[in-house]
Amino acid sequence: MLHLAYAGGLRVSELVTLQLRDFPDRSLSTVHIMGKGRRERVLPLWKETQFVLRAWLAIRPDAQAAEIFLNANGQPMTRDGFAFRLAEHVKTAATKQPSILGKRVTPHVLRHSCAMHTLAATGDIRKVALWLGHASIQSTETYLRADPEEKLQILAAHGAPAIRPGRFKPQSDDLLSMLQEIRAGGHVKI
Repeated sequence: MLHLAYAGGLRVSELVTLQLRDFPDRSLSTVHIMGKGRRERVLPLWKETQFVLRAWLAIRPDAQAAEIFLNANGQPMTRDGFAFRLAEHVKTAATKQPSILGKRVTPHVLRHSCAMHTLAATGDIRKVALWLGHASIQSTETYLRADPEEKLQILAAHGAPAIRPGRFKPQSDDLLSMLQEIRAGGHVKI
């Protein structure tokens, strides 16, 4: 479930409402997402994601619910249920990587991480917007504003501008020269 959430950059609402019919072919190579505002997208899945999804489906309890991810009672998982499972996994991860406890790991962090990794891999914010199902590039730009590492990479790629200290000397301007001469009380030749 966490693997799919990250790999697809899914919103929690998209993840917990997934049903087997949302995987058009039985190889689980793609997933059909009905996103916010009823915008649809089809995402290819990594081989690793396909593998863990197949493993989950093999042990998923039989239930009346069509949703893929269920709670302990066989009911569709809720947003809060997903947040609880994520918190449990964060605690487990902290036994090997204690610094993770100092970070706020929320369901949306998985989506944000997917966005940043996709941007780093493609360098194209439009592709990130398509992957996440954003209606506009402006929604995706919030991820750029939030990443100081990205800003540092841009600075490093372009370097500092070659500006030398000095005095400003405007180019000769005939009109300006004429006006200055008149002001000084001189005669102007026209």
